[in-house]
Amino acid sequence: MKGGVNLYKKFESLLKERNVTAYQVSKNTGIATATLSEWKKGTYTPKADKLLKIAQYFEVPIEYFLEKRDEINE
Repeated sequence: MKGGVNLYKKFESLLKERNVTAYQVSKNTGIATATLSEWKKGTYTPKADKLLKIAQYFEVPIEYFLEKRDEINE
């Protein structure tokens, strides 16, 4: 599930950039930390609804996670 791992790398990049933890994202989005951990390991690829919640939390377009490049369009 390479796609999920690549998505997680973008998620991790946002965590560092915004100085927040996965726990904070979990608490504010309602997405279980276990789900985020499985995503990191590559055993889970986030469904569209969860990806949308994360995109909304970080105030980025959902396409950010789907694009091949690692930068946010601003």
